[in-house]
Formats: sequence, structure tokens, C-alpha cells
Amino acid sequence: MSAEREAGAGQKPSPLSEGEVGPEGRVRGSDLSGEGATPHPPASPSIPDQVRDRLSPSGRGEGKKWPRRLAIAAVALGLTGFFSYAGLSGAVSQIEKSLPPVPDPAKVPTSQIVVDRGDALLRPYTIAEGRWRLPVGLADVDPMFITMLKGYEDRRFNEHHGVDWRAFARAAAQIVRNGHVVSGGSTLTMQVARLVQGGSTRQAESKLKQIVHARALEDRLDKNQILSLYLTLAPYGGNLEGIRAATLAYFGKEPRRLTIAEAALLVALPQSPEARRPDRDPKAAKAARDRVLDRLVTAGVLDEETAAAAKTERVPSARKPFPMLAAHLGDQARRRHPTEPVIRLTVDGRLQAKLEALASARAAKAGPKASVAILVADHVSGDILASVGSASFMDDARNGFVDMTEAIRSPGSTLKPLIYGLAFEQGLAHPQSLIEDKPSAFAGYAPVNFDGFYRGTVTIHDALTQSLNVPAVQVLDAVGPARLIARMKRAAASPRLPDMSAAGLAVGLGGVGLSLRDLVSLYGAIARGGRPVTLHTEPAPRTPAAEPAPVLEPLAAWYVGNILADVPPPTIGARGRIAYKTGTSYGYRDAWSIGFDGRTVIGVWAGRADGAPVSGLSGIGTAAPILFEAFDKMGGDRVPLAPAPRGALIAANGDLPAPLKRFRGSDILANKAPDTPQIAFPPDGVQVDLGIRAGDPMPLMIKIRNGQPPFTWFANGVPIARTPFSRAESWAPDGPGFVTLSVVDSAGRSDRVTVFVE
Repeated sequence: MSAEREAGAGQKPSPLSEGEVGPEGRVRGSDLSGEGATPHPPASPSIPDQVRDRLSPSGRGEGKKWPRRLAIAAVALGLTGFFSYAGLSGAVSQIEKSLPPVPDPAKVPTSQIVVDRGDALLRPYTIAEGRWRLPVGLADVDPMFITMLKGYEDRRFNEHHGVDWRAFARAAAQIVRNGHVVSGGSTLTMQVARLVQGGSTRQAESKLKQIVHARALEDRLDKNQILSLYLTLAPYGGNLEGIRAATLAYFGKEPRRLTIAEAALLVALPQSPEARRPDRDPKAAKAARDRVLDRLVTAGVLDEETAAAAKTERVPSARKPFPMLAAHLGDQARRRHPTEPVIRLTVDGRLQAKLEALASARAAKAGPKASVAILVADHVSGDILASVGSASFMDDARNGFVDMTEAIRSPGSTLKPLIYGLAFEQGLAHPQSLIEDKPSAFAGYAPVNFDGFYRGTVTIHDALTQSLNVPAVQVLDAVGPARLIARMKRAAASPRLPDMSAAGLAVGLGGVGLSLRDLVSLYGAIARGGRPVTLHTEPAPRTPAAEPAPVLEPLAAWYVGNILADVPPPTIGARGRIAYKTGTSYGYRDAWSIGFDGRTVIGVWAGRADGAPVSGLSGIGTAAPILFEAFDKMGGDRVPLAPAPRGALIAANGDLPAPLKRFRGSDILANKAPDTPQIAFPPDGVQVDLGIRAGDPMPLMIKIRNGQPPFTWFANGVPIARTPFSRAESWAPDGPGFVTLSVVDSAGRSDRVTVFVE
């Protein structure tokens, strides 16, 4: 039975139980303070005679007990005299040679930790032998705990030079008077010395080493550094070292704010960390905590009411798990920075925790082996704000160790917005252009809609909001699968084609491999007006860089985003307007939903990590509700989508120029030789608002497709430019009115359009 339990039962502790140190170098008793110890009362007359005889000088234990008492007293008094004598350099010199060097508090080995954008802890890793020892400084700890620690352990800490001789003399007198250790003389500095040295304090030699080492610590470190060492190295039971590990394990929080009861328990634990572990013996822990509170009342650190209230607080009876947020990102970052003590990520820890809980809850509803991945990014800065790689990192049944934000899967219909964006960019279509949704075949490839039905003639807007397959393939046939793949790469995506084959029309409906991160990067570019964004998980220096090639032109990107904002939300909505698209891969293996507002882009994947089908899985039914819940978890008001850029043509189909009333695809191209140059923008017959009448004119952008460079450009028959390779040219008209634009390639082939500018 431990000394605390015996004392709690009203029995006299063993003479060697209080203030001693075990073989691990951890203090086993409850009193190491330099002052303020309460002596044990003398033996009661009710003590049995045989016990009293052993304690009495004239009893049967006289030959064994008193020599030991005198030896202990002699050691204590001898130390006091020895180290008060000036001529001790020889003995001290020998001891100093055997001591470890004075540690630099900033270089003490501590757990490697991963923190979020605000330096909040995401995940720590253990040091050698599986010990938790987290970095901590005085500024990280509740000041009241420091006050209580000094008041209980070492009231003259700020005054002495490592050794409190008054406490030693008092301890020696108590040994002579009581026959056992009542209170120790160890200071906080001596305890740090013991923690640095390791070993026991049972022998006089060990105590001598502590004293000499304590003086060396005081010579080379200031008081705050010594306290920092104590806060980092003090044992708290099991594999816990340092106050930060203790508060996380026992209270589930950082040590910045502690209750009086929590602080008192943390003061008591290092003196006997194994016997007083709350997770093993809550009663012993509570008794030790309450003795600390009583001592602090006697010392004047606490008032009786505060201590009494603290005693009513429950002592934790189990350890809490250490944080493991963004576990996949943490492991990846640790592989990149194996020696970095603190790894900072762009992740928002609070958002990460909310989304991990969301993913876990939704995966549980989807099935026992289903998983969910969520990726959130700021598409303005490129910061990844949250990355949930799986529903549960430790769940083997769900293959939780697999990071599904990086897994290559079929994207389903999520590429359709980019397909239509390319058609808008090339002047082949407008959101209100009509297109046919009917059974069609393209060189043997015959796509069908997800539900098996056809809608007939629809607008491009409706074809995208309803995610119709046949119109998307028809448009892809016109813009070209190779161009689609090239634009994905501009968005920093890495499309994987099966067997390294050439891109075909099936790419538009999911016949290509992409990751969730690829899709978030692609949609982030659309949200930014077509400008690509580099996603990153670690803070990146804001250095100017060359503007990369756009994924889409700004007007085309806005058309796409404006259409996606009209997609009906699922039952679970979110505040503000969100542009989003869903997708379901072949065989119900992957469900996707990716959306954005004016600041944030979020991607959701649901399915099984092993690629097996999941009954009932779909983008709109499974992934979309999670997407909107994720936006709700962001909190605050939604940042509105970007307004329409200059040149946007907002009109019904009947008001469109003739070339845009119906999709201009393969039928138009069939009337010309395949390599004949064509003016893709502006379309023939359109009216283009350049801001001329408003007094703020902007140049007209002219684009061509096909043809052989170099090209010569004309406006009303007058050459305006000659470009070696560019397929785009800007021209500033003199004023409003009709203008005929034409282009001639190197082979003498040409095309022309007539437009009205204003």
C-alpha cells in the first residue's frame, strides 16, 4: 500500500515514504517544499506497546533505529556545514566532473508537434520510449499554477542560489525529533537537477550531486529558465512528462487556464507520480491534491473558501487522448520536415475538428466500410483550411489510413463546367444557347443520361444545371478532349488516363483519374475568374510570380459560376449563394460535390476507399448535403460570388445574336476545311459593350481557332496587328458602331465577322 493510502487510512507513514525518491528518480513522498511542512504529531498513547517499543530509545529497536536516525541527521547537518565552508573546492570539483552538462532549456528534446494557422495544437508525436513531452514555456502556463507551485515546493525560490540551507537545517531537526523524514529540503532547482541527472535521492552521494548541480544551474541559467525546465521535465505518471502533456492527458486542455483544483493536482503529482496517478487511483490523487490545498492555505497562498471549493471538484479518473487533427497532413508534413520541432500548417484547427466530426457521422450513415473526405481551401490565397482524408484515421474497417483527398478516382460529371466554359471561351455558345438532348453517337461512343431519359431541346444553362450527359459530350466533341486535359493541367491538376491512352470523349463523363485535391484546385480557378491557384498546406512566402496561363477566360469562368449558382441546393442548404456541381462515378463507387462562394472552395468525396460499390451512393444524395453542411460549419456570412465582368451578355435566347441562338459545334465546322481559321470571338452579328458611351472604353478581344500562324488581323480592312503565334489580339475602336473584323493565316485562308461595338 502506498504512503498516501496508509496516511489516508489514519496510519503513520513509513519513515522512508515521504520525501524519498524511487529508482526512476521520481519523488515518492508528498513534501519536498523548502518550508511550511506540517510535522507529524507524536505517537499517541494508544499505539500498541510493541510498536512504541520499537520507536523508543530504550525499546527493542534501539540498536537499529537510533543509529539510522543519527546517520540521517548527520548527513543533513553535515551537508549544511560542508557547503557553508569556504574550502570545499576539491570535493565539489570531483562531483562536478561526474555531472551532466547544464541543459539549454531551448534544446531539451521535446515532442515534435503540428500546429494550425493560429499555433493551436493539431497533433503531437512522442519522443524516445513513447514518452509525451511537449514544448512549453512560462508564458504558456497559468500564472496561478506557478504561484501555487512555488508556495508549496519552494517559497524562497526567487531568493536562494539553488540550495535552501534553512530548509535543510529544518529537515535535519525534524528527522532528529521525529525519527523520519517530515519535510524535505529539496528546492525546485534541486528537483530540476535530479530530473536532469536521473537516478535516486536515497543516498547521500545523490543528494550531494543534486546540490552541486543545482548551484551550477543557478550559475548558468536564470530563474525563468530553471522553471521552464521543471515545467518540461516533471513526471506526471506513466509516459507523461511536463505540465503540457499532463493538462492535455488529464483535462483535455492547454495549461494556459487552470482551475485551482487542477493546479493543485498538478503540484502534487510530480512528488509521487505513479502512486497518485488519477487514472489509476483517483482517491490517492484527490487526497494528495487536498493536502496541497491545505498547505497553501497555511502558507497564505489561498484562502479557506477557495480551497474548500476546489476540494469539491472532481478528480479525472481516466486519461484523454491527445489531439490527432489533420492526421494525414501531419504525417505528410513530418516526412517533409523530420527534424523540425514545430510544423505549422495553414489549417484552421476549429474548422478541422468540426469537419472531422461531420465526416465521421455521415460515413456511419453510409455504411460500415464507407468513408468521407472533405477539402476546404481559400481560393484567394491558396491556403488549405481543412483536410479530412477519411472518416476516421484509426478505423481499419474504413481504411482510414488512406488519404482520400489524394486518391485517384473517376470524377463522374464534375468536369462538365470546364467543358462548357471552353465553349463559352471560344465563342461557340452562350448559357442561353439551345442544344439538343437526344440519342446521339460520336464515332461509336453513345452516351446516355444518368436517369436514362432525354429532354429534347434545352439551353446550355439547363443542360449544365441538370447535368445532362449527351449535350456535354456534344460540346466536348467541338472543343476537343485534348484541350480539356490541357486546361485541367493549367489548374495544377494531374489527370490520369487509362493505359496512357489518348484523351477521348469519355473523359468528359469521368473516363479519367483525378483526386479531390485536383478538383478543388480546378474549381478554385473557376471561382477566381479562370486564374489558377496553387493550393498549399504550409505557410508560403508571398513572393510575386509570373502570371500563369489561365484555365478559362474571365467571362467564360463567370458564365460557368453563374450557372452553377442556379443548381438547386439539397434539402440541407446554407446561407448565401453557392455555385456547386455534383458527380457520381460509374457503378456508384464515388460520390462528389464541389462548390465555391466568393472566398472559399470546398470539395467532398464519399465512397469506399477500396473502390467497391456502395448501394444508394450519389453525388446529389450523398455528397451534396455534406458540402452544404461544411459551408455552414465555416460560420459567418457567405462571401458573395463575383459580379458579372465587363462584356457579359445577359439575355434570353430570343435576344441573342443569330450565331449564338443555337450551339455552334460540329455542324458549323463541317462546312469548312478542318484547318481553316475561324474567328471564335466575338461571334458574327453580336453587340459588344466596351464602355465607349460611358467614357471608360476597354479594348475588344479577338480570338481565332484553327489556321496556320502567323496571323494578320484587320479591322474594316485596315491591318491592326501581326502576331507570330498568338491566337488572340486586342483592338481599341475609335468609337461606337459596326466594325468588320477579319484574319488571314500564313496560307492565305481567312475568316471575318461583323459586330456592333458601343
